[in-house]
Amino acid sequence: MIFKQLCEMLAEQFGVDVDTITMDTTFEDDLRADSLDLVDLSMALEEVFGVDELTEEDISGITTVGDLVHFLQGRLDS
Repeated sequence: MIFKQLCEMLAEQFGVDVDTITMDTTFEDDLRADSLDLVDLSMALEEVFGVDELTEEDISGITTVGDLVHFLQGRLDS
């Protein structure tokens, strides 16, 4: 399941408890992610899920974990 794998990645990268991450968790406010964090996350997504690195356009549309889950589902389904 994408959500579970993603939560485990995020918990490790941002040093938070995996149980605190929900679909509504925001990268900027809740996880305190900056642009460098998002680049690191993008590279991890490429490795774990086999997706291409996120573009600036992709990143600008992703504000919550739920947004990222839906983005990944769309990439993996195509």
